[in-house]
Amino acid sequence: MKFTQPRLPYAPDALVPVISQTTIEYHYGKHEKAYIDTLNSLIEGTPFADMELEEIIRKSDGKLFNNASQAWNHIFYFFQFHPEGKREPSGALKDALTEQFGSVEDFKKKFEEAGATLFGSGWVWLSRDDKGKLFITQGSNASNPMTENLQPLLVFDVWEHAYYLDYQNRRAEYLKKLWDIVDWSVIENRYEE
Repeated sequence: MKFTQPRLPYAPDALVPVISQTTIEYHYGKHEKAYIDTLNSLIEGTPFADMELEEIIRKSDGKLFNNASQAWNHIFYFFQFHPEGKREPSGALKDALTEQFGSVEDFKKKFEEAGATLFGSGWVWLSRDDKGKLFITQGSNASNPMTENLQPLLVFDVWEHAYYLDYQNRRAEYLKKLWDIVDWSVIENRYEE
């Protein structure tokens, strides 16, 4: 199986001013493309060539894991945004966030704090277990909650290339601004799967 980079569901300038067109072009256009291209070269002629991307993430390590997971993580990250998306959660997801974190606003603060305090590069995740319990986790480098038997729902990228062109060293500001483009209908669909 050869993996291809999906086309974003919005124009490269659609997330301005939260994420600039230049960042989209470099981050998704170049970084993500490199992960997918490297992944394809690594799996060629191996048993991984016939696996779904999620299975590769669960079964691989080293360079293969890093490229597979980064390819998946970036698609997951960029496809949760939309310039005209639903701006607040509702229904069962809102209820779960309120029950487990106190309120949606309290959840957002805890999520931002987890992203701001992650040392180095990585990801901050909202995931659920098979019983429906929600977790905020930090993960360095190419980490992915699927390796811990969790279902990812929401992710913020805290690698410097995700925000440095737009925010320089102001990671906390970048994390706070991302809520302005999160499409909660996407997160709700992930939660209900």
